[in-house]
Amino acid sequence: MLSVYTVCFYGHRQIDDFHIVEQKVERFIDKLLNEHEYVEFLVGRDGEFDQLVTSTVLRSKKRLDFANCSLTLVMPYLKADYISNQESYDNYYDSVEVCDQSAHAHPKAAIQIRNKAMVDRSDLCVFYVSRKVSGAYQTFKYAKRAGANIINLLD
Repeated sequence: MLSVYTVCFYGHRQIDDFHIVEQKVERFIDKLLNEHEYVEFLVGRDGEFDQLVTSTVLRSKKRLDFANCSLTLVMPYLKADYISNQESYDNYYDSVEVCDQSAHAHPKAAIQIRNKAMVDRSDLCVFYVSRKVSGAYQTFKYAKRAGANIINLLD
């Protein structure tokens, strides 16, 4: 039976040192792909960090010629952009899903509910958190309280 290692990512909407963060993420993803039989990457699409992780996973997957991973976009609710561009999304990600727990929540609360659900289903939560005033930091605090396996790439 295939051993699936699930990893979720959280970071700030804006990244100051984009190239440095990208290099850290790439090294980390390469390490995960080499260490685990199969890696399921869970990502959002709510800011620069999410987009950086997504493009880095796709690039590493292609460069290393690894078929031992999947990239899943987890939306907090069904978004109009997805409905309008479903084929494009489906071609970019290996799978796209709407989080059951947050699908009917108020949009302002839905992202945090989705983030908590992703933490709960992951073997590892990867953060790039430098500021204590952010949704990513709130998720970081939740992951710590939940006893999740955490790495902050900033450290």
